[in-house]
Amino acid sequence: MKYSRKDFIRSLSLGTVALPLATKISLKTTKLTIGLASYTLRKYSLEQVIDICKRLNIKEIALKNFHLPLDASEAQIKEAIGKVKAAGLDVFGGGVIYMKNEAEVKNAFRYAQAAGMSIIIGVPNHDLLPLVEKYVKETNIKLAIHNHGPGDDVYPTPATVYQKIEKLDKRIGLCIDIGHVVRLGMNPVEAIKKYGHRMYDMHLKDVDGFEAKNDGIQIGRGVIDIPKVLKALKEVNYQGIMSIEYEKDAENAENGLAESVGYVRGILDMLDRY
Repeated sequence: MKYSRKDFIRSLSLGTVALPLATKISLKTTKLTIGLASYTLRKYSLEQVIDICKRLNIKEIALKNFHLPLDASEAQIKEAIGKVKAAGLDVFGGGVIYMKNEAEVKNAFRYAQAAGMSIIIGVPNHDLLPLVEKYVKETNIKLAIHNHGPGDDVYPTPATVYQKIEKLDKRIGLCIDIGHVVRLGMNPVEAIKKYGHRMYDMHLKDVDGFEAKNDGIQIGRGVIDIPKVLKALKEVNYQGIMSIEYEKDAENAENGLAESVGYVRGILDMLDRY
């Protein structure tokens, strides 16, 4: 059942979000961390991204190449990461990074290593997975493969990712994009519960419908049952970052991002409190 904004407001007035009694204590034990997929602010400079994150109290960022180009030199990478760290923020990952040949795989790990990233959110072609595994072992940098939904013939669903990585090094896992899952007419809660043990990143977002044609919208205004998604993350003891990816209003994304962050924090507060 869809948990609407109206239902959430009503629950605040009652002082609780309706949860099964048996889960109330266990849900409190897993603390979920909000981060930013910087694709959200793709029309903004790195300095603006830093400023917005500080004002929204977002500490964890996964940088897209708009803010840290993939062909940046080691010196340029160090300079950019230095700006982020000086603001009290952390670049935990980079992506989404596409890898269509050996040179792109090598560069992705060079880039992540120079930036001190702990994870690459990536899309390597299937035939490159053995090479990716080699670099994961050498660098100890995790790879979270992103599912890209309708129209993608490489990794459209979390299941297609898992089928390819199940027997690979455990540091190779999933970045579940719940918006793309829903646009395929699938249930993101089921995906989280099934693959959460191998999920190292996620894109937290909302969409305005259940079909491929539908688009991103402020979290809480769309069709995704966000409280159930967050509850599922707690149930699987998710330890990664919830990277908010607000794809609407690219030229003026700050307000929609702020609304999305506020909504998610409100739900988390209820889950942690009761």
